[in-house]
Amino acid sequence: MIVPEENWAVGYRQQDLCSTMARIAAGRLVTYVSNMTDDTDLLLRRAGFGPTATELAASRQVGYAATLSGLTAPPGPDIGATSAPFPSLGTDPYADRPNPSPDERIAADETRRTGLGVINRWWLDRMTVANHQAVEKLQFFWHGHWATAVTKVKSPQLMLRQYRTIREATDFAVMARRMVVDPALVYWLDGQFNTKAAPNENLARELFELFVLGIGQYTEADVKEAGRALTGWRLDLGAESCVFDPRHHDTGRKTVLGRTGPFDARALVDVLLEQETCPQFIASRLWFRYASSTQPIPRPTLDRMTAAFPAPMGMLAALFEDDAFHATRGTMVKQPIEWLVGGMRQLGVRPVHTPTETLTQILDGLAGLGQRPFDPPSVGGWPSGAAWLSSAAAQVRLSLAGKLANLLDPGKLTPESVAYILCIDTWTNRTYAVLRDVQNSRLLLTLGLVSPEYLVT
Repeated sequence: MIVPEENWAVGYRQQDLCSTMARIAAGRLVTYVSNMTDDTDLLLRRAGFGPTATELAASRQVGYAATLSGLTAPPGPDIGATSAPFPSLGTDPYADRPNPSPDERIAADETRRTGLGVINRWWLDRMTVANHQAVEKLQFFWHGHWATAVTKVKSPQLMLRQYRTIREATDFAVMARRMVVDPALVYWLDGQFNTKAAPNENLARELFELFVLGIGQYTEADVKEAGRALTGWRLDLGAESCVFDPRHHDTGRKTVLGRTGPFDARALVDVLLEQETCPQFIASRLWFRYASSTQPIPRPTLDRMTAAFPAPMGMLAALFEDDAFHATRGTMVKQPIEWLVGGMRQLGVRPVHTPTETLTQILDGLAGLGQRPFDPPSVGGWPSGAAWLSSAAAQVRLSLAGKLANLLDPGKLTPESVAYILCIDTWTNRTYAVLRDVQNSRLLLTLGLVSPEYLVT
């Protein structure tokens, strides 16, 4: 079990908390909810961003199997998500300005910054209000898997187009075929410079290593040949797409993973999808993000999940039904966006209704934690596990938790009512010893949001 740092309250009203923290001692273990008959709470926390108290109670009433079915095969449209419709950004300001003047560049950059703020607010809002939580969480997973950062891409339009490409894919095979020519990903990995006269292998390498097969499943010769297959694509910023230019495509025969042919981008992806290691790699990535970032996926679990490939929801259903998943309770640390969105859902805070200044501070806080939407640090995506439990991160979380609590007028709260709101089963003796003497309700919520019980699932 992962144990977060003991000094989890450092940095927030430190003078007020020092005497309280000093009184942490063995106290009674407080239980507020009925004894659980299954791992419904674990399922809801891992499959989505964090259940509300109402959702948790309803799921416990219907049971694990029905809850799992509702998550992985949700009936009907997502009513909650309809209140967060896709934003309209218009055309990228550089689309019709290939050689902008200095003043035009300044104006275009400001338009892009505004657009990035729009899609950041929108995505956080959608994750918060969506009823189909497993669908939204899976979208977030894929964003980290096909990690593409706006810091290089620059265009909010291309980042939103990538979001839609991932969401509209019916399974992983369809997704991979579309993503290999996704304009944001191609630009991110310099694919627009890949021509038969000057091959560029960046996209090919990451396609093998990080997106489809995994480390050690290919040779350098495979990468070089795959780079040739991906030649000839250029970016059309105005159309928000990649356009194939046959003049710059290498039409020669290539040999990739033992197969030979005049492969183009789609044919290359099909070769990769045919490899036995492809479904195993995707299953292991899902396990890593949904079950355990420290323990390898057990072989029986791997077999159950790969049997459902290429359907991601089917693979997740197989994972959540497996005994190995249930054994991972208490081993996963929430990523910053998971933590923030879960808190907003449980507190009833919507980013779209949050004052602009406060939301800017929240997004800056996410950046400080190392996980801002549309901005993974590298093509490898975000870290996991105890990487999120540094002392610096603890102080940023405390600040963000305080900003969320300050948006509310919670009335009189107790440690018991905070546990109910945040869907925490029990407080440990140490945490309860801190909370029981706190009289300020906003401070109680803040401390609950940064408690080990809340950070670890």
